[in-house]
Amino acid sequence: MDKINKTDGYIYVSEIKKSKRIVIKIGSATLTHATGKLNLKRIESLVKTISDFSNMGKEIILVSSGAVSAGMAKLGIKTPAIELLKIEDKKAAAAVGQAELMTIYDRFFSSFGIKIAQMLLTRDVIDNDIRRKNAEETLSVLIKLGCVIIVNENDPVSSDELKFSGNDILAAYVSKLCKADLLINLSDRDGLYDKNPSKYKEAKLIHIVEELTPEILSYAGGAGLRGTGGFVTKLQAAQMIAEEKTPMIIANGKNPEILYDILDGKIAGTYIGNGEK
Repeated sequence: MDKINKTDGYIYVSEIKKSKRIVIKIGSATLTHATGKLNLKRIESLVKTISDFSNMGKEIILVSSGAVSAGMAKLGIKTPAIELLKIEDKKAAAAVGQAELMTIYDRFFSSFGIKIAQMLLTRDVIDNDIRRKNAEETLSVLIKLGCVIIVNENDPVSSDELKFSGNDILAAYVSKLCKADLLINLSDRDGLYDKNPSKYKEAKLIHIVEELTPEILSYAGGAGLRGTGGFVTKLQAAQMIAEEKTPMIIANGKNPEILYDILDGKIAGTYIGNGEK
C-alpha cells in the first residue's frame, strides 16, 4: 500500500497517476461569468482537456452544473443567488438550460471527435435497487462504447425528497455507481483553506487531508452566489467515497488544464484520501 508522500511539488500516491476511470465535477460558478451566462472559453478548454484524456484511454464521467444558470440567462431571469429563485422558476430554468448546455457540450466535443452521452438522475435512482442497477449498467455500457458521459441532476422533475443536495453529492454517488478510481472536484477556489480566504489574508491552503477530522470539517464554508454547494457538501462527498477508498481532489477550475497537473501527481489544490487503495 502506498502512503501519501509530498516531495518537490508532487504527491506520490499511486492511484492518482494510475487512475483510469475519473469523475470530474465542475460547478456553476466555474462554468459561468459573473453575468450568469456560460463561460464558453472555459467550457471549450475543459472539453479539449477531457478529450485529450479520452484519447489517452482515460474513462471520463463529467458531472456538470450550469443548467439552471444557463436557463436563467436565456430566459432573462435575474436574481442575486440561485437559492432565492422560486422552485417552479428554477425547474423551468433547468429545463431550458439543460438543452442549452448539452448543445454546447456536443458542439465542442464533436469538434474533437469525441462521443458524448447524457444521464439525468434523481435520488430515487440511487435508493431503488432495480433503478440503481439499471443506472450502473447504462454507465458501464456507455464507458465501454468510449463515450464521455455528462451527468446532472434531473432538476425539472425533482422534488425536495428526490434531490441530491447539489452536484457535489451527486458526483460522489456517480463515483460509487461507476466504481471510479478518482473524483476531481473543480471549484472556484484553489482548494480547502483553514479559514475563509475572502475574509482572512492569513488563510492557508491545505494541500493534503489524510483524515476528515472534526477540525478539518470545521473549515468548510457556505455556498457561493452562482452555485448551490459550499465546502460542506464537498467534504460530505469526500466522506461518502472514502468508504470505497476513493480519493478526491478539490482544485480551482478557472484553468481546466490544471487537470494535467493533477494527473501528473503535482500538488494542485487539496488532496483528500488515506493514501491507500
